[in-house]
Amino acid sequence: MPDKTTHDPDRVAIIGAGPAGLMAAEALTQRGIGVDIYEAMPSAGRKLLMAGKSGLNITHTEDEQVFLARYGDDARIADLVRLFGPMQIISWMQGLGIPAHIGSTGRVFPQMMKASPLLRKWLARLQEAGAVIHPRHYWLGWDDDGGLKFDAPKGALRVMPRATVLALGGGSWRRLGSDGAWADLLRAKNIPVIPFAPSNGGFTIDWSDRMRAEFAGAPVKSVRLSAGAAASRAEFVITQTGVESGGIYMLSASLREALEATGQATLLVDLLPDMSGPKLMERLRRPRGKQSLTNHLRKTIRLTGVKLALLYEIADRDILSNAESLAKLIKALPLKVTGTAPLDQAISTAGGVPWSALTPQLMLIQRPGVFCAGEMIDWDAPTGGYLLTACFATGRAAGRGAADFVAGKA
Repeated sequence: MPDKTTHDPDRVAIIGAGPAGLMAAEALTQRGIGVDIYEAMPSAGRKLLMAGKSGLNITHTEDEQVFLARYGDDARIADLVRLFGPMQIISWMQGLGIPAHIGSTGRVFPQMMKASPLLRKWLARLQEAGAVIHPRHYWLGWDDDGGLKFDAPKGALRVMPRATVLALGGGSWRRLGSDGAWADLLRAKNIPVIPFAPSNGGFTIDWSDRMRAEFAGAPVKSVRLSAGAAASRAEFVITQTGVESGGIYMLSASLREALEATGQATLLVDLLPDMSGPKLMERLRRPRGKQSLTNHLRKTIRLTGVKLALLYEIADRDILSNAESLAKLIKALPLKVTGTAPLDQAISTAGGVPWSALTPQLMLIQRPGVFCAGEMIDWDAPTGGYLLTACFATGRAAGRGAADFVAGKA
């Protein structure tokens, strides 16, 4: 049976119904252009719903320069976020009838915290504006005539849109639709794709049996973490194989770069960031008497539980018996990082389509009329609202670029 073909020169195809794809659809429908959104999964926004399971941290209201620094020295993503950043996202939510809740740390959430009410209102607005969502449509690439090929519920489908926005995600969370298979489809057309690397994921550390048995799953709070020039004051969690969670995610890029360069990396932990070095020294030098070192550390500097276990994991007997060496170790405890957790376990991925393969409007240079958005572009950011903000910003830019293309302006 021949492939079913649809052709509407006035409509744009969007492949991927995550935050970037849906924002591209919004940008296009605002210009009066009809869109067809093709999604491999049975429903839209699955990764967004997962991100909002315990509260959808959609963006952050910190100072703009601090905010933009979260994207490293990536000028392209910074420029896009300047155009559609925290204030614009808050306004956009309000336009959906969803007030923003700003937490004490500056993190922004929908007032009801969850992602599902926001997603429902967003999808309803898009559909009222003429967007059509096609679930269970898995993209198979282009045919020789430039048509989009899909494995669809009713069989093979071929689509010939006026323009296309690819918003296919990165290479993690395969079960939610981001399988990264699109990378080979682009490479087959000689479009460069940088290999994926895990970001906002865990790292491996060779813990002792005692550490794994007694402290796997334990949060380590009130610490300062650093790796190279990057630093974080957020907590982290001990796992059976290493470390993960918010404080670690802020350092993902630095740790990953060190691992790629040398095969190992060092995570420095200040176990008592609110106590100065001199004050720590003064307390450690107090007479111990017949107390055990454990009791001495508990009483003088309140070092207990998982923090004490981390100290004992690293320190040898000579260091523990010398107040000066012990103080230095407490302020900069080196944890040897041996690798990254598996790619599919990462919250996001680095790698993807390089900026050099895209025009300023996010159109593929080698594929006129095809635009890219979201995590499939090679940028990196920590969790905390920065990932979603950049997905929205790139989706909006790609949608606007596609609208200009349809109008003959690009």
